[in-house]
Amino acid sequence: MEMRARLIVEGFITGLHKSPYHGFSVEFAEHRPYNPGDELRHVDWKVYAKTDRYYVKQYEEETNLKHYVVLDTSPSMRYKHASKLSKLEYGAYLAGALHYMMIKQRDASGLIAFDESVHTLMPAKSNTGYVRNLLAKLEQLTNQDPAGNRTSAAAVLDEIAERISRRSMVVIITDLFENVAEHESLLNALRHLRYRGHEVLVFHILESETERKFKFPDVPTRFVDMETGEEMSLQPAQLKENYTAAMKAFSERFKLRCRERNIDFIELDTAESYSTALLAYLNKRNKLS
Repeated sequence: MEMRARLIVEGFITGLHKSPYHGFSVEFAEHRPYNPGDELRHVDWKVYAKTDRYYVKQYEEETNLKHYVVLDTSPSMRYKHASKLSKLEYGAYLAGALHYMMIKQRDASGLIAFDESVHTLMPAKSNTGYVRNLLAKLEQLTNQDPAGNRTSAAAVLDEIAERISRRSMVVIITDLFENVAEHESLLNALRHLRYRGHEVLVFHILESETERKFKFPDVPTRFVDMETGEEMSLQPAQLKENYTAAMKAFSERFKLRCRERNIDFIELDTAESYSTALLAYLNKRNKLS
């Protein structure tokens, strides 16, 4: 997990420097500009000699912003079909890359994981050694057997809104496979996070070929709900048009409702690179600087 996180971030930064987006702040600063009131003994005079600017050495206990990565580990996240990675593996590697990037930028980073309830809560810290604890937990979550619990994202996000006291950036990684009747409750829970002063970024992860486009062989097929065990047999072609229309309508509605509350909603595909997600995070983070 540690190697993957580092390689994802380093590859992303290398690509970013060669792209039109090279202006983004992705340098992992060991210093920050001097502000009136800072103690002169913390000024780095070597940097001043090179740049003619005053910079203060930034220590590990200093942090710009608290972050929490909220990862959905419910059974539906273990779906992969033809992809190399399941949604949970893809989401965990993305979470690892975000943790690695956050702490390297001296931001505090914490991890929350859930299915029908919060089962993991690691507080946000900014010391560099802490990232290994976060990555180790992510590795454990991807390797352990599923508990068989259903998704209860709405209740969980309401709980998180109450438990995180200090203003933070909350990055949610989920497939949004919640009971249709709970979608309004889920939107209300996201609004609850905003009401509490948190910045919110939602990554909606799906295996796009089948879960968005419903591309299955046109033969009688048995579908099994990974969370309830409910089964349905059908000919995919009979359902494809209605399914894709319903999925598109859901995504557009959810995205619009999120935008109304200044919540970033990003659709991800388990077959694509992590650049879309990391660029979205970086754009959000830079707006708050």
